Parts: sequence; C-alpha cells; structure tokens
Amino acid sequence: MVACKLGSFCLHPGPSRTMFPVRLLVKIRFLFLLALLPCTSLIAEVTLPKVFSSHMVVQRDLPVHAWGLATPGETVSVNFRGETRSTVAGRLGRWSLYLKPGAAGGPFQMIVSGTLAAAAGAAASSAEPAITLDDVLVGDVWVASGQSNMEFEMRKAATAAQDLPHATNAHIRLLIVKKRAINYPLDDIETDGWAASTPETATDFSAVAWYFAREIEQREHVPVGVIDSSWGGTLADTWTRMAALGEDAALAPVFVSWGKMTEQEENTKLEDKDEQRQREEAKAQGKPDPKFPWHPQLDSWGPGMLWNGMIAPLTPFPIRGAIWYQGESNSALVRAPLYKRVFGAMIEDWRKQWGVGDFPFLYVQISNYKSTPNEDWPTLREQQRKTLALRNTAMAVTIDIGNPDDVHPTDKIDVGHRLALAARSISYGETIEYTGPSFRQATPEGTAIRAWFDHAKGLTAKGAAVTGFEVAGKDGKFAPASATVEGATVLASSPSVAEPVYVRYGWANGPQCNLFDGEGLPASPFTSVP
Repeated sequence: MVACKLGSFCLHPGPSRTMFPVRLLVKIRFLFLLALLPCTSLIAEVTLPKVFSSHMVVQRDLPVHAWGLATPGETVSVNFRGETRSTVAGRLGRWSLYLKPGAAGGPFQMIVSGTLAAAAGAAASSAEPAITLDDVLVGDVWVASGQSNMEFEMRKAATAAQDLPHATNAHIRLLIVKKRAINYPLDDIETDGWAASTPETATDFSAVAWYFAREIEQREHVPVGVIDSSWGGTLADTWTRMAALGEDAALAPVFVSWGKMTEQEENTKLEDKDEQRQREEAKAQGKPDPKFPWHPQLDSWGPGMLWNGMIAPLTPFPIRGAIWYQGESNSALVRAPLYKRVFGAMIEDWRKQWGVGDFPFLYVQISNYKSTPNEDWPTLREQQRKTLALRNTAMAVTIDIGNPDDVHPTDKIDVGHRLALAARSISYGETIEYTGPSFRQATPEGTAIRAWFDHAKGLTAKGAAVTGFEVAGKDGKFAPASATVEGATVLASSPSVAEPVYVRYGWANGPQCNLFDGEGLPASPFTSVP
C-alpha cells in the first residue's frame, strides 16, 4: 500500500477508496492558510445581494434583514429609518443584521458602510465609501413564481392595450429574477434590480403578478413589491429543494424520471442539432420554419435546480406571501398523480426556508385545455384542489377563462383579480367571498347522488342546464349525468347508472363547465372518488 502525504493531509488509497485529487487538496490548503492571514491583507468591498437596490420594497411589520459580504473582521453598519445597527463580518466575510420592524411608508434611504480595523501601528481605521439605496419603500412583498402562464408578459395580455399606458404607479415596485438552473443553492440572484411600475417596466413583467399587485395596492393602500421568479415549461419538482423531495419516499419516481431524462440527454442534443439543420435548410429554400415536438431544456427540469438558482437566494428577504401559477408541465400521465405530494412538499419547505411563518400561498388551478391523451389535466386539477388542506392556502379557479386551443390564455386580469380576492381575505382579513363553489361531500340518494358545496351562496348554472356532471356506481364506470341545482347542492343522475355512489364534475382536459356562485366565481372541477 502506498501512502501519499501533502502537508498534514495523509491519503491511503486502497481497493475501496478513491485517491483524493491533489489539485483540490492544494486549493484547500491555500484557502486554509489564507484564512490565517491578518484581515488587512484580505481587502474586499462591502456588498449587498442583488435583491437589494434603490426603489425596492421591504416587508412591513417584520424585522428588516440586511446581509452581504465584506472583509473578514470588518465592521458593517446599516442605517435605515433613523436607526443604525452594526455587526462584524465573520471569518468567511459574511455579515447579517436585523433592524426594527415598522409600518408601511417611505420613501427612505438605506445606507450601508464598512470600517476596517487598522493594522497594528496604523494611525486610523479605514472606512469604505458607503452604499446608498434611494427611494426605498416599506410595504408588502410578494413572490410570484411558476411556469409560462405566470411568466406571461403584460404586453401579451388581452387587456394590455388599455392597461399598459396607465401602468405608472410609484407604489408598485417590480423585480424580475433572471433564469438560472444550477445543482447547488446560490447566495444571490441575477437581476437588473427593482423598478417602479411604468409602461416600460411593466411590459415584460408577469401580467398575472402585475394585475395582482395593482388590486392589492388599490385596496390596501400600501406599497406593493412583487418579485417575478418564473420560467416557462418547468416542473414543480425543479422549484422544490431537492432535500425536501428526498424526505418523502413516495416521491422516488421524481428522481427516476429525472434519471431517464439525463440518460436521453445525448439523443436530445442530436435532436436539437437536427432541428437547427432543418430550420437552416427551410430558410435557405424560402420555406416556413418547420414545427417540432416540444422538449424541455434539460437543466430547467432537474429536481431542485430552479429552487437553487431562483428561489433559495431570496429566502433571507422577508415577504408577505407567494402567488403561484404552474402545473401544466406536471400533467403527464405518470406525473399528475404525484402532484399533491410534490406541491405540498414545496409549499411547506418554502415556508420553512423563509422562516417567517406559514405565509399565504395562493395558487392558480390550471385552466381548460384540450391537450393530448398523454396528459391528465383533470387529475392534476384534483391534486391542486386537495392541496387546499394546507393552512393559509387558496386556489384561483380558471376553468371558465381558459382557451381550449391555447395553453396560454390571454385573460390574465381575471386571474390576477381572483388571486387578489384570496389575498384580501386570507392575508388582509377582508370579509369577502374569495372562491367559487368548493366540493365538500357526496351523498347517494337512491337513483341519484347529491353533491354538497361550501362557498356556494347563490349557486347557479350559467345556461339552461348544469353541464359537466358524471356519475358512477360501485364499478367506478362514469356516465354523463343530468343535474339540477338545489340550494347549495347539485343533484345528479343518469339512466345508465341505477345506484350512483360517485360523482364528478368537469372531468376532462378541456371540459365545458357552467357552475358558479352568486359572485360569478366558478366551481372547481372535482371527483368524489377517494
């Protein structure tokens, strides 16, 4: 057996061990020796993460958290709203401090400065130029995340022409997180920083999030900051911390699916090259651009990868809550039945990582879209509906405002409004109806079955008759049913099912649904099958 020794590191390679890379050991030793040098030889500017910039909003009624990097041992001071707090950067240069909470208001300045202790024999300490953030507001901060229907820009919305010219609002602040997928958690995001809402800054911002912010600001009369961290065509899995997924053995299929995708990576690369070649040939021949089956960008589908690059760096920044629009990419036949477990794990872990309590998590149920037989949208919707069992959650139903022929419906103002209704009730305590009829239970009644609903005041069908109901007997075979509204219930029956024991509604990728409450909010599709 051969022994290799580098400094104090002794390596003993054997049949069950792998030689530790010598180059890595050299780097480790260098960093160790560097840490022992006097801090005056490690000069570094005081820095803030990019979520801090002029025009930002910090969360009211919670301690204001400031953090960043500096020279190890440097004293860092933060002044905000007349209060100054100081701390000393640790041996790795990290610093963190909290200032007192306060009510909504502003604008304020935040001034961050560092003072490096003088070396032995020096005449005075060395002070760095201060970082000054201007026009800082105190209000409510919401994180908007998900896939393409959340990313969907204001300029594409059906109502953009009437609303974008009037988008100037100094009390609404917007921040877009740039796309980043990576296999380890980052300390910082990529962004161009905060900006006040104007026709220019709102045009590429999430339409759903902008309409949500507009209504909250108008109703609550507080500054609203929205962080848009979204990426089209992505899974809930990749927005969830990998360790949180791994804690649930039932989510092993998530990692199996990812493993299969990575094994196919080389084929995907070849497909990309072939598609590019066909595009170039079509262009040279003056033909239309060819169409290809969509396939995901591999790294954006990796478990935890978008959490690492686009959410984890935000978690030290206190927030009011989150809004979420995603699910379409999880609608594949093998993925849809797992969605409640994945989504629930994500919600609970986000709350745990932020550490500001069970903040409101408000989400959109995917709309009506014909899709293909390879996708199971009704099961995905049911999984979303069942996620309402988690505390401080609400679901905006959109089954009535989608486009069966387009996975990206352009009506985003109603989606933002329904999310805002949920926030106004759950987060701001208004006594309003914020959701449509919600299925509670089903009770067989001889040749019929009765579905009972909560939030069903003024329950009605838009049209001559209720549509979208099906019933089944003990064999579980569903048949179309006729249905009538009776108070806060619906009675359904079918001549082909003598004794119905199950009922469902809107159970199709692109169903025809017409059940609403008196406020015009739609009922969620559902099934009574356990």
